Amino acid sequence: MHRNMVEFRLAPDDISAIRFGVSPGHELAHAVRVLVQPQYHPLQWGWLRRARDQAPARAFDLMRLLVGPDGYMPDFLTSTPGWDLGPEEELARLRATDLGPLRVDVLKRVDRTTGTEQRLLRAMADDPERTRSAAADAWEQCWDAFLAPYWPQLERILRADVGVRSRRATTDGLGAMVETLHEAVSWAPHAVRVRLRMHGEVLDCAGSGLVLVPSVMAPRCSVVTEPPAQPTLFYPALGVSERWADDGPGTAEALARLLGAGRAGVLLALRAPLSTSEVAAACGLAVSTASHHLALLSAARLVDARRDGARVLHVRTPLGEALVGG
Repeated sequence: MHRNMVEFRLAPDDISAIRFGVSPGHELAHAVRVLVQPQYHPLQWGWLRRARDQAPARAFDLMRLLVGPDGYMPDFLTSTPGWDLGPEEELARLRATDLGPLRVDVLKRVDRTTGTEQRLLRAMADDPERTRSAAADAWEQCWDAFLAPYWPQLERILRADVGVRSRRATTDGLGAMVETLHEAVSWAPHAVRVRLRMHGEVLDCAGSGLVLVPSVMAPRCSVVTEPPAQPTLFYPALGVSERWADDGPGTAEALARLLGAGRAGVLLALRAPLSTSEVAAACGLAVSTASHHLALLSAARLVDARRDGARVLHVRTPLGEALVGG
């Protein structure tokens, strides 16, 4: 095996626990790196033109110090990705993160720096409680400035990617789907392998499974492997172009012309699985009208339904996600 290869070894329990998630914290950390070195991220230039003048100086300087320009970044800035993980929950987890692992993460950054940066990071490692508070405040300020205005567009791309991958796993099998994540990712018997630039190891997932996380901001694959963190593979999402951050109203207007205002509103409302009554409430429609629109969208294969206990929830199909994200 190549020395810069990470191998996630999978037992039968791990294979059944492979799942997808999203990570607002991962997107924010890489957004900081884009702002530091924009020349390496041409697909982010559309977003960059809008976001670069919004930087809160002190908060950005702290995030830049913690994240670093490349390679390792502290795990405490991102919690375990989940399908429904939003920025508010991610921030709450950061404010409550354990101080011991936080200090270890900061010391890893100390080992990778010199001079003034190293002295600042060492001081942060010596006062982890203050560092946690300052990092959370900086995270919140940078999120509000850089990504909050674009989260709907970004989230649509992430969910569309997951929809496409999930459908491929269903039709072609898990191994075939993994092989399409990125050119650096391959499927081997009982393992997922990821070719990296500066790191290699073999990790037994030990029944905890593997989380697959698409990313808009990151240009390459990266991994989280160190316990107690959940084994995680980040990979570049499908459909990222320089225009990904374009304002949503144009999409809404175009969908309304294509589908009609009522059905476009219903499709846009399905950012998460919703019941018919929840769709009606979100769109200001009668339940019967919402049901009619959902039936037509389902017939066009833009929306699907699934049962959750006693409830029936409506979700966008991969085609619906792609249409909304377009």
